Amino acid sequence: MYARTPDDWHEINRARWDERVPIHAAADFYGLDAFLAGRDALRDFELAEVGDVTGRTLLHLQCHIGLDTLSWARHGAARVVGLDFSEPAVGTARGLARSLELPPERAAFVAADVYDAAQAVPDSAYDIVYTGLGALNWLPDITRWAEVAASVVAPGGFLYLAEFHPLTDCLDDETGSKVTYDYFSREAWVDDSPGTYADRDAVTVHNRSVEWQHPVGEVVSALAAAGLRIEFLHEHDASLFPRYQVLERGEDGYHRFPPDRPRIPMMYSVKASRPVRG
Repeated sequence: MYARTPDDWHEINRARWDERVPIHAAADFYGLDAFLAGRDALRDFELAEVGDVTGRTLLHLQCHIGLDTLSWARHGAARVVGLDFSEPAVGTARGLARSLELPPERAAFVAADVYDAAQAVPDSAYDIVYTGLGALNWLPDITRWAEVAASVVAPGGFLYLAEFHPLTDCLDDETGSKVTYDYFSREAWVDDSPGTYADRDAVTVHNRSVEWQHPVGEVVSALAAAGLRIEFLHEHDASLFPRYQVLERGEDGYHRFPPDRPRIPMMYSVKASRPVRG
């Protein structure tokens, strides 16, 4: 439900994520055994849009347990750094890096709030700053996020964001055909659902969550105002999960509306670069 932002929203969300780390590490959804055996955690459109990362440095903001972060290292990044506000998540990511025999010089993880990233990460700037799906909805202030993220993009480097499209949160959960919620709402969405997307039946105690919706125009405008040049904004007609009951899973693993249904964007991606100083 929409509500006033609780004063302790940060502690509420961190308790929820801390509790779910071991559940996620054991869940088939993340498939850690398959990942350690070589499965790539990145999506095909991310790999195509980011391009070759060989020899480049990459910072992953809100990295959770680090699968995407470590996948970029596997694709040739010279150094990856993952940042997350959950200590258990960072601990799990570090353990995965050790299992992959990636030393801290190649793959480092930092426990810190994303708004404190500029002070918390080991380097002053990175060739690529990456934020993956399901991250921005946990942040109340997208302008502040953009300023922090832009501040650690090296001259000649870029920020790449892949995110679920906020339009999907405005439609009814069953059919995805009726506008039910306000696209432009600035109130917090406070929920008390148990379990987790990785295991709906998991027994959990810290079930409250506080999230926010950020229209795409707000995100792109914030990045531009922070001094980055927008290279592209792409919208994608698929989701990683069955957001609505009517979605069908394709051979590529993505979930889409049936062919007889009009399509809507369910994910989007942005690339924004920092010009080289003259």
